[in-house]
Amino acid sequence: MLTQMLTLAAAAASSLTDAGQSGLRSLAIGIGGGLGAVGAGIGIGIIFGNVIQAVTRQPEMRDEITSIQWLGFALTEAVFFYGLVAGLIAYVL
Repeated sequence: MLTQMLTLAAAAASSLTDAGQSGLRSLAIGIGGGLGAVGAGIGIGIIFGNVIQAVTRQPEMRDEITSIQWLGFALTEAVFFYGLVAGLIAYVL
């Protein structure tokens, strides 16, 4: 599905002038990076909010909760980078 969408976007961009292609490429990277950043921001906020609640309810499990928190943080940040890379790929195509 994604491959088909990228192929269609590349075909549409190939029919435009150089100025039109540059504009679409800039738009693609802006949307990819922006949506990735919004998603990561929401995810990180949810993670840290829930960690605060969990530590408040179970203070004796603070170390275990903190280790799980950092795993969730890293995975959420990876989503941002996937969005950024998708925007860069769309920019190059």
